Amino acid sequence: MSKALILTGASRGIGRALALELARAGYDLVLNARREAPLLSVLEEVRSLGVRAEAVAGSAGKGEVAEALVERALSLGNFLGYIHNAGVLHPGPLLYELAESLFLEVLEANLLAGYQLARFAYPHLLQKGEGLAVYLGSGAAESNLPGIGAYGVAKAAEEHLARQLAAEAPEVTCFVYRPGVVETDMQRAAREAQGGGAPVLHRVFRGYREEGRLLTPEEAARALVRLLPRARAFHGRIATWRDA
Repeated sequence: MSKALILTGASRGIGRALALELARAGYDLVLNARREAPLLSVLEEVRSLGVRAEAVAGSAGKGEVAEALVERALSLGNFLGYIHNAGVLHPGPLLYELAESLFLEVLEANLLAGYQLARFAYPHLLQKGEGLAVYLGSGAAESNLPGIGAYGVAKAAEEHLARQLAAEAPEVTCFVYRPGVVETDMQRAAREAQGGGAPVLHRVFRGYREEGRLLTPEEAARALVRLLPRARAFHGRIATWRDA
């Protein structure tokens, strides 16, 4: 029997690539993203690969959305857990320049959604005595690059959240996956950022492209899917695309 996974941030970039790779690997999926139209497009692609799939649009940082995701996954049967890929960057402004609404949006997408997923999924996974929770992390959690301060704060907290869950509920395999430097809308936004941190971001993120360091979303997604059968080896730790 196939296993059901929730995937956030599934409408584009790494998330879309992950949805397709997971479907090819035989997982049933409940897909989530904030924008409904591109989400439904990915849903059609996933279903065309022969697996069962559902979609719930909205921010997973809202309790009602996270709860609906878990309910849909339970209805598919054999609920395995979730991969929290959704994220927001808002690059450019220095931290003290960033509008409060944008700072909170970054925290909601990266950190709060990770908490909400755990809040609704873990009771069911612990009842089974097993499960999977994957959080997409970032090297930004350990750096202080001007212009992406809110993202760094959110990723540091999100990675701590994953380690905390691993310590509190060891029955559920929980780890952080850092996908590397991937060509996504976030990369493009950083290359064109405006604000006090823009000169640094332009140098760093344009440098990634000029140096040929960018992975494709498909490469990052394939690496994570290859890691899932041995996920337990990374419980409470950070895995990267190189580990695949």
